Parts: sequence; C-alpha cells; structure tokens
Amino acid sequence: MHKKIGILGGLSPESTVSYYEYITRTYTERFGDYGYPEVIIYSVNFQNYVDWGDAGEWNSIAQDMINAARALEQAGADFGIIATNTMHIAFDEVQAAVKIPFLHLVDATAEAIKAKGFSNVGLLGTKFTMNEPFYRERLSAKRINAIVPEASDREEVDRVIYEELVRGRILDESRKRFVEIIARLSQSGAEGVILGCTEIPLLVSEKDSSLPLFDTTTIHAQKALEYAISG
Repeated sequence: MHKKIGILGGLSPESTVSYYEYITRTYTERFGDYGYPEVIIYSVNFQNYVDWGDAGEWNSIAQDMINAARALEQAGADFGIIATNTMHIAFDEVQAAVKIPFLHLVDATAEAIKAKGFSNVGLLGTKFTMNEPFYRERLSAKRINAIVPEASDREEVDRVIYEELVRGRILDESRKRFVEIIARLSQSGAEGVILGCTEIPLLVSEKDSSLPLFDTTTIHAQKALEYAISG
C-alpha cells in the first residue's frame, strides 16, 4: 500500500490543484493504472493568511497551520506537504507539532539545483519569500546563494502573484515583465531561477526563459509522489 499524502492547501487553490493533478496524473503515466496514493487535502481560509501576513501576525499563521496539520494527521495522512512556498516560514513550528513527517519544499528544490551543478540562483516569489531570510538561509545552509530582484521588480512580482495568479488570471503582459526580470537576474549572476511561488509556473515556463527554471510545484509534488510510493 502507498503512503497517504496529506496536503496543507488552499494557499492558493490554484497551486493546490496543480499538486493534486501532478501526483495523480504522473502516477498513471508511469504505471498505466489509477492506483495512485490516497490524498487528503485540508484547504485553509486563504484570506486569513493574506490578512495575517500583511499585519505581520506570523504566530497566527503558524497556529492555523498547526491546526490544519493535526487535522491531516488525525484523518490518516502518513506524511504531509505544505503546498506553498511562503508559508514554509512556519515549517519548523508545524513539524514540531505533529508526529508525521512533512517534506520541506526548499530542501527538495535545493536537491534539484545541486543536481544541475548550480550554486547561484535567482529567487522569485511573494514579497515575504524574497524579503524574509527563511528561504535564502535554508538554501545558504546547502551552499546555494539566492539572488533576489531589485526592489521595484520584487514589488511587481508580488503584485502579479496576489492580484492575478492566485485568481487564475494569466496575462501576456505580466509574462513579458517576468521574462524581463529573469533576464536581469541573469545579469546579476544567476545560473537558474527558482519559481519560488507555486503559482508562478502558471505564467512562465522554460520556453519563456533565458535561464533554466526550477518549478517548485513540480519538484515538491514529485518528491511527495516518490515518498508515497517508496517502501
């Protein structure tokens, strides 16, 4: 029997759907049947997280995520994933509150970066992911240097995420701006770029970019699938 996957989702609905689709469809493509791992999803109230983040109430975020993780554990999940980059800011608190393991998105992404032989990568994400140290420090511990865009570009990336992508709006003009930002990261020494928000892959892909891209949604979902089907 495969391990049951618990997804702490809703942050946003768009990315949660992408995780579920990847896990189930990739399994069927690989094995030719529909025996993919069982998935339990706890979808939180996203508005609360937007409000708490803007107010800097990270304790409220951590406590709500702990409640969701405990619910996944009680529902029978064998392990969990947090289906968003930004909220890994509270990963350690969540993991400490439950007995089941949670797979860290940044660790999985670091493995993919190391497999490419890169040590300098650009980082795109919400303003919290780009500005707060939690993401860059986790990468630094694995000898990976994260380069963030200049302030005006960070503002634009954050705006597109919250005003467009989490609402399912995919605009060509925004894609063009992201491509330009990626080009500037290349000029700053980036060998590749982390799409450090699980909605960004909805907007840009390898065919749009002058640099290799690390799609954190796919990387994290792949890690979850491999863990679930392992012995």
